[in-house]
Amino acid sequence: MAYAIIRSGGKQFRVSPGDVVRVPSIADKNAGDSVDFEVLTAGDDNGVRIGNPTVAGASVTGTVVKHGRAPKIIVFKFKRRKHFKKTKGHRQGFTAVKIESVA
Repeated sequence: MAYAIIRSGGKQFRVSPGDVVRVPSIADKNAGDSVDFEVLTAGDDNGVRIGNPTVAGASVTGTVVKHGRAPKIIVFKFKRRKHFKKTKGHRQGFTAVKIESVA
């Protein structure tokens, strides 16, 4: 089974063909568009190829499924005995990508 480790938005993901991965938002792509990723490591039944920094000749292609936002997390700051507390919410944007091929 072929797999690859890709980099998108400063994060790394292990992907295989058919996987749906939530990567940080890719703003310039719409649903149905094709996306290519940097391949840091590629592996299959024959062995593992490690890039320096990327693997030459390796490619990972995916299709944008949708854009969305993750569930809200609460950020709470508090200083004891100072009558200070602050509550803030945050929702991180994401792009769901279906991996079509790992070569």
